[in-house]
Amino acid sequence: MKKATRTTASRTKTAAAPAEAPSPSSSPQALLGRRLRHARLAAGMTLLQLARKAECSESLISKVEKGTAAPSLAMLHRLAVALDTNISTLTAPVEPVAGPVIRQGERLVIRGGGIALERVVLPSRNGLLQANIHILEPGAGSDGLIEHTGEEVGLVLEGTVELILGENRYTLHAGDAFSFSSDTPHGYRNAGSTTTRIFWVNTPATY
Repeated sequence: MKKATRTTASRTKTAAAPAEAPSPSSSPQALLGRRLRHARLAAGMTLLQLARKAECSESLISKVEKGTAAPSLAMLHRLAVALDTNISTLTAPVEPVAGPVIRQGERLVIRGGGIALERVVLPSRNGLLQANIHILEPGAGSDGLIEHTGEEVGLVLEGTVELILGENRYTLHAGDAFSFSSDTPHGYRNAGSTTTRIFWVNTPATY
């Protein structure tokens, strides 16, 4: 009887519960959803009001807030501007990498709609300066023109980009630089057949 009792106990110990999987609520998409909803409520806006201001559908915003949909970077930027905030505030990790140096391969990259932003400056909710490497796949670009307060400067590292400033269009290649006031309606697209990379700095932070 003792032997049978020990065998049963051993079997009970072996059948331990599997390790708990990471909670979906801790995913970047869920974090974005919570922060977007908080920013909207803090601004005293309904889904309809935000949708009209950001020129999108209520259902899209609702899905993003619930963590069931991921907006393109262009759409996320329009939502951030409509809420008088920036993408960093909505997407920065709870505990960003500490220290003044970010090594190659360790920089945060956020993606959406054929565009990726590689963070050169650590995301900060109170930061005045923002710098990213914009990475555009062929044909990818901003969803329409945007305008906001601030100034911007950039340097094309590789590829070709069409920069749109108001009614003017400029084709830039690797080595070309640009600067403009952010209250000028602006947008861009990769006008070439290869990936385009642009070092882009703007102040105050909007991305």
